[in-house]
Amino acid sequence: MATEGNLQAPTRHPIDWKGPDYYNEASVFHEMERIFDICHGCRRCVSLCGSFPTLFDLVDESKTMEVDGVDKKDYWKVVDQCYLCDLCYLTKCPYVPPHEFNLDFPHTMLRAKAIKFKKGEVSTGEKLLASTDLHGSFAGIPIVVQAVNAINKTDLARQVMESTLGVDKDAWLPTLATKKFRSSAPKAKATVVQDGAKTPGKVAIFATCYINYNEPGIGMDLLKILDHNDVPYVIVDKEKCCGMPKLELGDLDSVNASKEANIPVLARYAKEGYAILAAVPSCALMFKQEIPLMYPQDTDVQLVKEHMWDPFEYLMQRKRDGLLKTEFTTPLGNVSYQIPCHGRVQNIGKKTEEMLKMIPETTINTLERCSGHAGTFGVKKAYHQQSMKIGKPLFKAMANMKDGSKPDFISSDCPLGGHHIAQGFEVNGLGAPELQHPLSLVAKAYGLK
Repeated sequence: MATEGNLQAPTRHPIDWKGPDYYNEASVFHEMERIFDICHGCRRCVSLCGSFPTLFDLVDESKTMEVDGVDKKDYWKVVDQCYLCDLCYLTKCPYVPPHEFNLDFPHTMLRAKAIKFKKGEVSTGEKLLASTDLHGSFAGIPIVVQAVNAINKTDLARQVMESTLGVDKDAWLPTLATKKFRSSAPKAKATVVQDGAKTPGKVAIFATCYINYNEPGIGMDLLKILDHNDVPYVIVDKEKCCGMPKLELGDLDSVNASKEANIPVLARYAKEGYAILAAVPSCALMFKQEIPLMYPQDTDVQLVKEHMWDPFEYLMQRKRDGLLKTEFTTPLGNVSYQIPCHGRVQNIGKKTEEMLKMIPETTINTLERCSGHAGTFGVKKAYHQQSMKIGKPLFKAMANMKDGSKPDFISSDCPLGGHHIAQGFEVNGLGAPELQHPLSLVAKAYGLK
């Protein structure tokens, strides 16, 4: 067989999660052995995450020093290290389809995770961590929110969470908002519709769990930016978690439940000509890639895929259509900005960086490295220290601008990743620049806050 890498753009096969062989453990172990053997011979992805060093150590420490010498029970150690960032598939691997090796590491890991979940081998603590709508049910109730937020900061509560839920006592945890985004934001803003050549002239906002329950200010800043640019918007009238936390667990039945709740609603907005914006990259990716691959024949799913936009992808296309205001009143100084993994793999380019670079008297230091947070991975006791180690090269690179000066702001499109980076700065003594989401920085630069 040929061993040359594929030079064409990666393509993705549908996820056959309803197929008769999908949950066949012997079958997935056979595929993992095939893939691991290719990865062992290449080792290009050794620096991406814990999966590959774990695999290569298992091979190197085996009697044969080949994949056939690794106990298949140890394959689970590789699976558990994968947090489905997709970087190996879309930025590193030369053997992905259409190459004849047909290698899809992350979706093979997903299949293994799905088998593990079906076998009942996922802990209750992990399931609770992935239940974002359950956590958010307490948001917006002032006395309850204040009590929960205060309790979660105590050493005793963190020790209890560590022992019962597996949440590392030192990991950063989000606080609950006193007012939910969906209940406090204007339901609609009507202005003159200006249809662009590429962009729909009106927007529907999919709030996401995090912005709705934890940082509604990010969503409010997005609305300010749209209003400033005369883009009419509506808040999606109802929504459920996108399903990404459940996907990371391999709980595909719960992903299906989220899809059944969200797609009919979002498809209605798509049919009415709205661009659908989700300000958390993982959520946008779920509707752009994972759900469409799970339901390749569902026309509404594919319609939502075509109408789902990253906010900066939308805004920069508005600029290309000549419909974006570029008069900024407030310089930002030095900004160290990270492109999160789930933003990179959307194949939209550096749209956030493009917009930030338009702001006068503002210097952008852009980094494309993983923060290590990776959904719930970075808060689990088993992996928190490792996640900080994965992120350390990024933290150090963000701590200094190219001219050696210090950043005034650190920023990431992923709000959770941003806080992980801020914690990395603190833990490593790298200073304390202000953490701001890119949407909040743009709203500030426009003079809207």
